[in-house]
Amino acid sequence: MGIVALFTAHRDELLAYASGIVGDHADAEDVLQEAFLRFDAVASARPLDEPLGYLYRIVRNLAVDGRRRKTREGRLILADTAQAEETPEDRPSPEAEAVGRDELRVLRDAMAELPERTRIALEMHRFGGSPLKDIAAFLDVSIGTAHGLVISGLEHCRARLCRR
Repeated sequence: MGIVALFTAHRDELLAYASGIVGDHADAEDVLQEAFLRFDAVASARPLDEPLGYLYRIVRNLAVDGRRRKTREGRLILADTAQAEETPEDRPSPEAEAVGRDELRVLRDAMAELPERTRIALEMHRFGGSPLKDIAAFLDVSIGTAHGLVISGLEHCRARLCRR
């Protein structure tokens, strides 16, 4: 059975499997697209003993990775949202403003240390509000890679801020 025929014959089961892991039909569709591309690349290069099992393993790994990324990004968004809910009475003291300026300097330095693609992805997502699909298209990478670049940039900046 050919690669496309195998994938097509089991698409509904693979979609249900991925949906059960990621918990979202649209995310499961994304997982299947990425899984097909990876499966096609490997299956075209060499024969596989258990192609269906290998395809399920790719789907599982991508779905689990995607769920972890989504959970991690959700925590980051919640932290950002909690900080954004300050009221005018919460105006920082002059000392806190000085600390904030110092943190901003550290953050600028941390951003300058990032590889170019990571910095661009982080700036587009955090400062420009661009969705991951737009970042992926701009950088000519997969959505998963764009997401990884954003998370990597955030983690680097957070680590630099914690070190100071």
